[in-house]
Amino acid sequence: MPGSPPMAEPAGDEQPTIGGTPWIEVLVDCPGAQGLFTYRLPLDLVVQPGDILTVPFGAQQVGAIAIRFVIAPPPDLQPEQLREVTDVVAPAFFPPHYWHLLHQVATYYHTPLIQVIRVALPPGLLRRSQRRIRLLPVSAPVSCSPAAQHLLALLQAGKTGDYTWQYLRRQVRGADRALRELLHQGLVESYLEPPTPMRPKLQQAVTLTDGIPVDLTPRQQEILDVLRRRGGDLWLTDLIQICHTSTGTLKTLALKGCVVIQNREVLRGETGQILERDQPKALTPAQTLAVQALTHLSDPREVLLHGVTGSGKTEVYLQVIAPLLQAGKSALVLVPEIGLTPQLTDRFRARFGSQVWVYHSALSDGERYDTWRQMLQGPPRVVIGTRSAIFLPLANLGLIILDEEHDNSFKQDQPMPCYHARTVARWRSQLDNCPLVLGSATPSLESWVVSGHGDMDHQPETDTRSLYLTLPHRIHDRPLPPIEVVDMRQELAQGNRSVFSRSLQSALQEMYEQQQQGILFIHRRGHSTFVSCRTCGYVLNCPHCDVSLAYHHTHEGAVQLLRCHYCNHTQLHPPQCPSCQSSYLKFFGSGTQRVVQELAQYFPALRCLRFDSDTTRTKGAHRLLIEQFIAGEADLLVGTQMLTKGLDLPQVTLVGVVAADGLLHLPDYQAGERTFQTLTQVAGRAGRGVEPGRVILQTYTPEHPVIQAVQTYAYQAFIASELAQRSALRYPPCGQLVHLRFSSADEDAVQQSAHQVAEALTIILPKTVELLGPAPAIVARIARRHRWQILLKLPLDRTVELPELDNLRALCAASVSLTIDVDPLQMT
Repeated sequence: MPGSPPMAEPAGDEQPTIGGTPWIEVLVDCPGAQGLFTYRLPLDLVVQPGDILTVPFGAQQVGAIAIRFVIAPPPDLQPEQLREVTDVVAPAFFPPHYWHLLHQVATYYHTPLIQVIRVALPPGLLRRSQRRIRLLPVSAPVSCSPAAQHLLALLQAGKTGDYTWQYLRRQVRGADRALRELLHQGLVESYLEPPTPMRPKLQQAVTLTDGIPVDLTPRQQEILDVLRRRGGDLWLTDLIQICHTSTGTLKTLALKGCVVIQNREVLRGETGQILERDQPKALTPAQTLAVQALTHLSDPREVLLHGVTGSGKTEVYLQVIAPLLQAGKSALVLVPEIGLTPQLTDRFRARFGSQVWVYHSALSDGERYDTWRQMLQGPPRVVIGTRSAIFLPLANLGLIILDEEHDNSFKQDQPMPCYHARTVARWRSQLDNCPLVLGSATPSLESWVVSGHGDMDHQPETDTRSLYLTLPHRIHDRPLPPIEVVDMRQELAQGNRSVFSRSLQSALQEMYEQQQQGILFIHRRGHSTFVSCRTCGYVLNCPHCDVSLAYHHTHEGAVQLLRCHYCNHTQLHPPQCPSCQSSYLKFFGSGTQRVVQELAQYFPALRCLRFDSDTTRTKGAHRLLIEQFIAGEADLLVGTQMLTKGLDLPQVTLVGVVAADGLLHLPDYQAGERTFQTLTQVAGRAGRGVEPGRVILQTYTPEHPVIQAVQTYAYQAFIASELAQRSALRYPPCGQLVHLRFSSADEDAVQQSAHQVAEALTIILPKTVELLGPAPAIVARIARRHRWQILLKLPLDRTVELPELDNLRALCAASVSLTIDVDPLQMT
């Protein structure tokens, strides 16, 4: 039954027993469940606070977190009325101090604690019963509605006639009424499938014993000799393969006492390839100063490491981490994208070997489960991961690094909590009493100001414990590549209708002739950003979202497909305009597919690789593409923003930006900052090796201040100008934003709910808070759900208390989803 709000307590040595029966309060993973619930513990089950459990809740089994023991059940209930804990899924999954971090995240981001736990834990641990529908062996229905017939046909078409209710509801419109019909006629049954808990992976191993073998056949003796030569211990499958034997023969040897066959855990994780051991590199004077400063830090100080592209930030990280490992401490290195982890992981493994682990969403559930458990104990390690790795319970953490700290991928947009890994890393640094290093060639405005820079009226108080370190020059004093800005208006006026300027065409030809490599950066993937009728101007939009469909070209002669990049709706390209029936439909804009297609026309000898989210969907695809490029299997890497995230490709001498304007004119107060960061980062991919590099940046607005700042690498001048604008408008880092997002399939309900919440906030919030909206979102409909928003602009002192999430949701219709995004980065 419900108890008081959750207050985690560390595990004791023993679980208490009251009258022979212990009681424990747990946090259950079930929508709508509030507070703690008390359960009875079976006498044969050992549970400690921090364990992950399976418990009965209503008619189903759900995941739960053991919080604390209690000396008696709730006074309004008799002990026999309480239900028993079913099982322990994973013991000791939370260190005692870890609860404080989870509470901080829940409070700051206005998210229920169980939802924060669900995001922090490896997927699959908090499982619950799921409803399934099973076909019964009975005669045909008497009569059914079309929806019921559709539902019945789906079940009949399956091999087992058994599907999850969640799947069937997505497939059949009006599925609820259809199911009631089928249940009434006795054609199907509905049942709950118990959750299958995540478990360690076990594998049988064969171990040689000290017993004296007797009465052995020559074949049995041969197997024992092989096992002895291999160290006396092998996996059963390996021994069978080596000796060409069978499981039965090995079991016979076990019965004779010659070997022991037992289950042993196999750790699942990304092991990577075996690399030649790397030695520390000679440091530049700036790198030496940075390593010395960071090595002597032991308190939770925040350090901004501002180094130009190619200045050797990674080598600084490596040489700072080495003495930490020797002292028995671990390090956590966060990167913005999965695509960056293979290259960085290889460098770290070449230096630290098997001490390096990775953690990101491309790993299987089992791999993440095993990695998490290994972090709870054992020797010092280096973990490289994306934003979710900030929640790993690393023991004896000595350093946290956010590489490319400016990148928006460190922020989670959905589901709640909409946390930023940098913010959580600051809290984690304080809890673990270790330094936090933020590394970037283009630091975010927030980190720049926190480090003690910036001159503005509304500058937030900077932490006197912050530290600023700079790497102003590239390794070996290699120059930053010069950036040539090409005015595409002039190209068009002079008759060049290609997506490539004459300067870029000439540079690509020269690159090919000199057997060098290059990068082409495009803002969007796909072939064309939208399809429009040249007769009436009609644009083909997604039927489920208020956005245009993009054309995706697969290969010559293939069926032409249009795809929505929001909900992934796909449809055939129509032969005629749906509005005026004209056949003059034109593809507008340039995605990666179209650029590759045009390259094949202009430069048929150039070998190209696409590097975007379409070509890197499968596990290991990032590594494979980069390795192919490094091995010289392609001349040109064509990609989207994934190319800007810290890739080190020394053989690249040319970078071409096909269209800078797509980034610059987004409806976002951060558009200028993001454009500067993206263009500067992608320019930094050129000239990192022996050969000098060059950058050609194509734009229709060469006079724009951001473009001019990028051309001269004028970071500080750009930051000063941008901060002045932010200060005037009270945008971060000169103010705080909270974004309330409403969505529903019911257009009227979502609009009404947004207005009701806005009216309530107007009454509750002080005058220092500016409320913008309610208004339709920039993209007013995604995946058939209508979207509205409210934006709150708060003062920097952050003393304003927002209403509880449950209170705000109570003002919304039942069909409306409400998301609170504190410090939002995306407002589309």
